[in-house]
Amino acid sequence: MVLALILVPIFVLLWLARGIFTDYLWYSKMGFEDVFITILLTKIILFFVGFAFVLALVLANLFFVNRKTAGPLDAPLPENMIGIIKKLLVIVCVLVSLVLAVILGSVVASKWELFLRFSNAAGFGVKDPLHGNDISFYVFELPIYAFLQGWLLVCVVITMLATTALAFLNFTLRGTAFTLTTPLRNHLLVLGSLAILVLSAGYWIDWLELVRSEHGIVYGAAYADVYARQPAYLILTIAGVVVSLVMLLGSFLGKIKLSLAPVGVWVILIIGLGTVWPSVVQQFSVDPNEFVKETKYIERNIEFTKLGFGLQAIEETFYEAEGEITAELMEENIPTVENIRLWDYKPLTNVYKQIQLIRPYYDFKDADVDRYTIDGEYRQVLLAAREVAPEKLKEEAQTWVNQKLFYTHGIGIAMSPATEFTPEGRPIFFAKDIPANGEIPVSSSRQGASPDIMVKNPRIYYGENTKDYVIVDTNTKELDYQTGEGELIVRSYEGSGGVSIGSYFRKLIYAWQMRDINILISSQINENSKIQYRRSVEERISTLAPFLKLDKDPYIVAANDQLYWIQDAYTTSDKFPYSQPTDEDETSLGHYNYIRNSIKVVMNAYTGDVGFYLWDTTDPVALTYQNMFPTLFSDRDSMPSDLISHVRYPQGLFAIQAEKYIKYHMENPQHFYGNEDLWAFPQEKFGQQEGLQPLEPYYVIMRLPGETKEEFVQLIPYTPDGRPNMVGWLAARSDAPEYGKLIAFNFPKDRQVDGPEQVEARIDNDQDISAWFTLRCTEGSTCIRGNLLVIPIGNSILYAEPIYIQAEGVSFPELKKVILSTAHKVVMGDSLNDALYQITGTKDTIAAMQEDVKKKTTSTPVNLEGAGDSKLSEIRNSIGNLKAELDKIESLFENLEEAIKGD
Repeated sequence: MVLALILVPIFVLLWLARGIFTDYLWYSKMGFEDVFITILLTKIILFFVGFAFVLALVLANLFFVNRKTAGPLDAPLPENMIGIIKKLLVIVCVLVSLVLAVILGSVVASKWELFLRFSNAAGFGVKDPLHGNDISFYVFELPIYAFLQGWLLVCVVITMLATTALAFLNFTLRGTAFTLTTPLRNHLLVLGSLAILVLSAGYWIDWLELVRSEHGIVYGAAYADVYARQPAYLILTIAGVVVSLVMLLGSFLGKIKLSLAPVGVWVILIIGLGTVWPSVVQQFSVDPNEFVKETKYIERNIEFTKLGFGLQAIEETFYEAEGEITAELMEENIPTVENIRLWDYKPLTNVYKQIQLIRPYYDFKDADVDRYTIDGEYRQVLLAAREVAPEKLKEEAQTWVNQKLFYTHGIGIAMSPATEFTPEGRPIFFAKDIPANGEIPVSSSRQGASPDIMVKNPRIYYGENTKDYVIVDTNTKELDYQTGEGELIVRSYEGSGGVSIGSYFRKLIYAWQMRDINILISSQINENSKIQYRRSVEERISTLAPFLKLDKDPYIVAANDQLYWIQDAYTTSDKFPYSQPTDEDETSLGHYNYIRNSIKVVMNAYTGDVGFYLWDTTDPVALTYQNMFPTLFSDRDSMPSDLISHVRYPQGLFAIQAEKYIKYHMENPQHFYGNEDLWAFPQEKFGQQEGLQPLEPYYVIMRLPGETKEEFVQLIPYTPDGRPNMVGWLAARSDAPEYGKLIAFNFPKDRQVDGPEQVEARIDNDQDISAWFTLRCTEGSTCIRGNLLVIPIGNSILYAEPIYIQAEGVSFPELKKVILSTAHKVVMGDSLNDALYQITGTKDTIAAMQEDVKKKTTSTPVNLEGAGDSKLSEIRNSIGNLKAELDKIESLFENLEEAIKGD
């Protein structure tokens, strides 16, 4: 027992020391040891402050009670045994105090972020309308007060329980019944008075937190909160302080009734004022006149929710949506038409996995949407990183050397234009395969085209799905890639990523850290070897900045001869007054009512270096974090220009804002209260399912109304709640200098504009399309309907939906048809050009487009298939014209013959 008491603390201390040492090595290698030291020192200080407070509180009370309740033992025990029992009792008191101090001190240390935010808080410059405090008080200060109040209450209650248990033990050892002696009773009354004082502080905090009340019709202080709970909480706070003082006085005077009677009165007040009275006001005053009573508070909720989610910056404008899709309109918007996204990321990812993995030990997580200038044109593309996946090796090949030393990294990317596909239904590639020299060119498919980007170092040691640790610079050369002839090209790592483990001590430490004895005993690890761990984008960034919430979709970027990951990071809070919070199931980011995409994070896929760029300098939460960690963040201007051109408005944030805007576009309290203009996301058919699902936001390259050039935009349409027609759309701009601007385009209320659900119904009802589905979607083949995109062009709306065919049992979809729809027409073509030709009804619709792109490629299906369709149409027209001319000639001969006979 004694040995265990000695060894367990030693093991715990060694375990903590090992973690601290390896973390310091890792943070130092990343160049952020200041962040590590700041967090560590804050934790240590907070732990010892909490530890010392609890130890002093509990130990002092236990020794006092032990002294007051000790006495002669009634049991017939030897004198020496009595001495041992008394000593054991003292040891138990000390151990209990130490354990409680460690536990409660650790709780304080775990709140390091709260304390750092409190001491480095930046102001919002906005005051709440109830108490007149700056918003920063609720976001940064009040959480500390609430935590300390709860923590102190736990400390006092645990102390009361511990002292009572010790007294009971003492009485039991003495062989007498447990009795509340005067000293013990007075002592417990003192502790009780402290508990009530802390509880009364809780009502003061509740009074302040009424700005986040959930009792009313909207989030934030409502009528019953202001006129019932607010005075009730103030009365209960003051009454609690008085009760605490009276209870303390009663303990000194030795009058138990004087001490306990006020407690009963306080409990009655809690029930009456804190619970019953607000319910009475709500039921008999508010409910019969709800809108009149709650109007002011609805207005506050609208104002602060829009502020919390950044909706106050949305620019609203009208969109006529009455124009026709004509050849002239198409020619005026060639870049928009050329970039209509036909490839959805889910089917394309499956295609990549079938034809671009190259080797079984690679994998693609998913395809991301981005834009690049290819062959002088601004193109929307989808691309995915080819990451290493040694777990996919055959079981006999999954040795420690293979998994940790040989298969260490992925290589390259697959990149396709969003619109184009081959006659077989496969994507055209801007980047593909693994060339013999290991460099990845990014270029158009035009024969002989020079690369627009040359990724000279396409190796991916750090990725979205790369998680397990590896060791580089070992005696075992790493697999770089395999040539088409089957030759294995091996090499050693030449980057800076990884922590050195050349010494025996470090190998020992990391063998313990990774729970892998091979690190210690392997002869392949030498003095230059480095261990790379925390290799996934999420884990790496979350370890460096655990206070940031991360978007679920980091994306790969080819720039500066290398590959980088860009991760959107959010600052959030659930303490913003009056702002309606998100539901837990609405987002993976949790429950919050304030969010900003203030940080852009860039991670080098080869070295693992991470850069945090402060993107929104108006965000007080981000500025607070910058005050906490000055060396962590860089200015946005310091981001390389080649990477800035790939920064995009995050889809996660836009989806959250778009969801909030469904209701919070209504600024009139009467409309808001009655949900008179409530919107919804449109419904679409997707994949193989028969039912409908909500349309998700999507990226397009388009020219916004009133603008002179195309740009990378994210948008989502809206429909009225419960109705299928569209009422408008929301757009987020991603290109500089307009990055981050939100524009709501509202349709005229006196005009009907088809929504996606109605277009899907028109597609289903079209006889030609239905017949094709019946013919092709037979047993053995599955038809997959892609995302229905709503694409504003000029003052018109074009709807586009790709159709894929996939053999059963194989995740290998082929893009076979393109469905386009306008307000009056639905067509299905073999290509985008074919469908556009059918929409406009003239062969010259895309002539300018063909003239522009025919210089680039003879293999691009947008040109080939469209040109083929156009040629076929021209031949048919020529045959028809020829037949008409022959008919005329025949008619002339007949007339001539009749004339001759007549003569």
